[in-house]
Amino acid sequence: MSTVETAIGRFGWHDHRSPDPAAATRFYTELLGWELEVFPMGEFEYPMIKVNDQTHGGFGPVDGDEPAHWLGSIVTDDVDAAAARVASAGGTILVEPSDIEGVGRWSVATDPQGAVFALFQPVDVPPTSEGVFVWDELGTSDIEGAKRFYAEVVGWESTDQDMGDGFIYTVFRSNGVDRAGAYQRQPDMPGAPGWLPYVATGDVDASLEQATGLGATTITEPMDIPTVGRMSIIADPTGAVVGLYKPEAS
Repeated sequence: MSTVETAIGRFGWHDHRSPDPAAATRFYTELLGWELEVFPMGEFEYPMIKVNDQTHGGFGPVDGDEPAHWLGSIVTDDVDAAAARVASAGGTILVEPSDIEGVGRWSVATDPQGAVFALFQPVDVPPTSEGVFVWDELGTSDIEGAKRFYAEVVGWESTDQDMGDGFIYTVFRSNGVDRAGAYQRQPDMPGAPGWLPYVATGDVDASLEQATGLGATTITEPMDIPTVGRMSIIADPTGAVVGLYKPEAS
């Protein structure tokens, strides 16, 4: 049974931010069959992702001229304390802790390498992301620094896995559960350090074909990861990057 205590340390919400939330909602609802549930937030309405009678994230506008992106929120039992640890561990607070009425307390930060994430202290037990957002992955310019930072801020332990050909993949865990992954970016990789969410699909190749037909751009062609599953990475029509993932059959 899910409780606030067991949820601490996992990604409990994913926000899509773009200059065109309506285009984003059209794309993902058509591609993945997500339903929407509108939540009133002051002057605007916030469309939330609803699957299997649970909400998992939502769509909103970007601030200023920032690019479209997905923002993952890590569940904590004390946002203010976690935000203080961000600062002491070398990160930066972008949005100071604040309350969302009836929902919880929230803050946005960057780690020392510049990857953006949020901290979320829910009023009630947050929904699971099972079957919708299935993994979050950090590409960082300093993997050892990232291990230290997230251990201090959200209590993650880390384990390195040799994936072959010299590629080492780090798995973050807490409360005996895998929470996220990370890897050392190579200097020639495009873009900047950041978090990438993966969404579930029953057929990666078919979903990629449909996504490109709906205006997405392929970043990584479908590939198999031994003992893990099949994945691909796209930029959606608004420019936000997301992974498509189907786990290997057990």
